[in-house]
Amino acid sequence: MAPFARRRPRVVLGIAVLLAVLAPLALWLRTSSLVAVERVSVTGIDGTQAAQIKRALTSAGRDMTTLDVRERALLSAVAAYPIVRSLRTETDFPHGLKIVVNAYEPVAALRSGAGLTAVAADGTLLRGTATRGLPVVAVGGRRGAHRLRRGEALGAVRLMAAAPRALRGRVARVYRGPRGLTTTMDNGPKLYFGGATRPGAKWGAAAQVLASSTSRGAAYLDLRIPERPVAGGLKPRSENTQAPL
Repeated sequence: MAPFARRRPRVVLGIAVLLAVLAPLALWLRTSSLVAVERVSVTGIDGTQAAQIKRALTSAGRDMTTLDVRERALLSAVAAYPIVRSLRTETDFPHGLKIVVNAYEPVAALRSGAGLTAVAADGTLLRGTATRGLPVVAVGGRRGAHRLRRGEALGAVRLMAAAPRALRGRVARVYRGPRGLTTTMDNGPKLYFGGATRPGAKWGAAAQVLASSTSRGAAYLDLRIPERPVAGGLKPRSENTQAPL
């Protein structure tokens, strides 16, 4: 029998003994105060709920160790804040924990009675999030406890999500009018979109027409066929004529 073959059982036995000794040690170290989280930094979130979210994550994180970060527990700690979409964690051994919040972006505010609720592009209702400056969606639609399910309200929200930021910031209201989904703009014309289909193309056409000097003073833009946008309600330009001497 070869020397290695004779030693093999003893090598296997030695490894088994070593693992039996190290496994409890590793388990102890995983939950030991030697690697307890003492410093927690939270980034990626701002707004009215940022302070509460940071406090909740910091408190939950300090109950963990850098060898045992439980992301489900962290998510449970901020379950009351729907603005939090997901989390990413990174440890700074032995006592640091970095948490990056992936937050939803509110793109509109849904009107329900006298109240407003911020909503994300996918229809997630962001209760508790500030609605100031958001376009108000005054279109009815079916909603669940946490998000819009379907219908024209969801289409209106997706329409707002597709808008360039500069234009979205000027939209005051979205509603259902005689020409379909319609927006009113601050210091600008009404925009007629028809349905919620091809929102990118329609907003692209709107941006192009609004940037043209020939549409200045238009009362509305009809974007239902984005390849042929129409600016209407233009006032005739006054011409200063001077009688001949």
